[in-house]
Amino acid sequence: MIAIIDYGLGNVKNVQRAVQFLGYDAILTDQYKDIVNADTIILPGVGHFKDAMRAINDRGLATIIKSITDKPVIGICLGMQLFYHWSAEGDAEGLKLIPGNIVPIQSPYPVPHLGWNNLLSKNTSLLHDVYFVHAYQAEMSEHVIAYAAYGTDIPAIVQFKNYIGIQFHPEKSGETGLKILNQALKGGFQNDQIMAGN
Repeated sequence: MIAIIDYGLGNVKNVQRAVQFLGYDAILTDQYKDIVNADTIILPGVGHFKDAMRAINDRGLATIIKSITDKPVIGICLGMQLFYHWSAEGDAEGLKLIPGNIVPIQSPYPVPHLGWNNLLSKNTSLLHDVYFVHAYQAEMSEHVIAYAAYGTDIPAIVQFKNYIGIQFHPEKSGETGLKILNQALKGGFQNDQIMAGN
């Protein structure tokens, strides 16, 4: 069972449909029992970092998410950013699960970073485009598995311990996005390899 955390912000129905398309049972929930008993947890999100953290804290979800150390916890889009220590979007503290901060995208190209962009990875020769919508980004670090070039390097997939972050929308990114989501659901990116096809 996959538990998709529903805290009132985000594209939870689209994520649920994508997970079900991959053959998994998936529920939308904010209940402790559902989350801790799931095989994998997904934290989606669309919107403002500070508003999302307020909603998560108001529901008591931060403590639950932080307590899960023995199974994959996947953050998608804003959900990935919430894993970090702090965000410039609202000057707000995050869940502090992945080292680093969230900062504005500094690029000569238009911001937000909107639309299709290629994934790059040192350990994968070719990855198809995926779909991004965001104006803030994680800092580059050793935890980055794949990134996008947009006048600056933008982390696209990160992994630290059992926490996996996906900045783009896999549920809107066609076959490549679904393959990457499926790999995350199966436990992540061993040896930093992304099996997205070519």
